[in-house]
Amino acid sequence: MRSPGPPVVSVFPHDRAAARALAQRVAAALADNPRLVLGLPTGRTPVRFYHDLAALAEHGHADFSQATTFNLDEFLGLAADHAGSYRSFMDAHLFSRVRIAKERINFLNGAAPDPVAECRRYEAAIAGAGGIDIQILGLGANGHIGFNEPAPELQPRTHRVVLTPETRRANAALFAGDPSAVPAEALSMGMATILQARSIVLLATGRSKAHCIAGALRGPITPQLPASFLQLHHDADLILDAAAASQLTH
Repeated sequence: MRSPGPPVVSVFPHDRAAARALAQRVAAALADNPRLVLGLPTGRTPVRFYHDLAALAEHGHADFSQATTFNLDEFLGLAADHAGSYRSFMDAHLFSRVRIAKERINFLNGAAPDPVAECRRYEAAIAGAGGIDIQILGLGANGHIGFNEPAPELQPRTHRVVLTPETRRANAALFAGDPSAVPAEALSMGMATILQARSIVLLATGRSKAHCIAGALRGPITPQLPASFLQLHHDADLILDAAAASQLTH
C-alpha cells in the first residue's frame, strides 16, 4: 500500500497503449498474488483492455485459475444468458478466453425476484472473499462510475438505480442500437463499496471524457460527479490516453 495522496495519473499517446498498460498491470498483479480479487467494469472503453488481458492469458502471461472477480453492475430484469446482459458481455470479452472457474466469477443477478435481497447478497459475497484487491473502473461521459449516476446524494452500498437517458443511449449497442430497449434500471455497487477496494485503477479514453477527468481531479468532491470521490482513496490511479487527459494542466 502506498502513502495517501492524490490519484496518480499516467497518460499514454492513444487508447491502445493505455489498454495495454492496464492489461500488463493486472497480469503482474496476478503473478504477485494468484488469489487476487478483481473488481471489473463493462462498457466500450474496457473492451480493448479485456482483449489485451485475454491475449496475455492465452500466451501464459496471466493466470486467472485462482483469481476471483466481481463485476460492478448489471441491468435489472435481465437474466445472465440474455444477449444484452453485462454477464454475456463479460463472457464474450474475457471469461471465455481465460482459465477461470465459474464459481470464482461473481455477478449481480439482474433477474433476482428480490433486488434488495440480491444487493445484500452481493455485499456479503464481497466481504466473504476478503474484499476487492484491485477495482478497475470505467468512466461515463457524465462522470458516473459503475451505475452511480450524478445525483444530489449517492448510495453507499450495492443498490437499485434508475438509469439516465444518457446512460441508456450509451448502452444501446448491446440492444441493437435501440436506447428504448435498454432496461430503465440496474443494480450497481455503491460508492462506499467501490472505495473500500484496496487499490483502484480508472481507465478513461477519448475526448468526450476529458471534462469529467479534469473535474474529478481538480474540482470539488461532489455527488454530481461521482468520479470525484476517487480523491478520497489512498491508492487510486488513472490511466488515460492523450485525448482524455487533454483538459488537464501539468
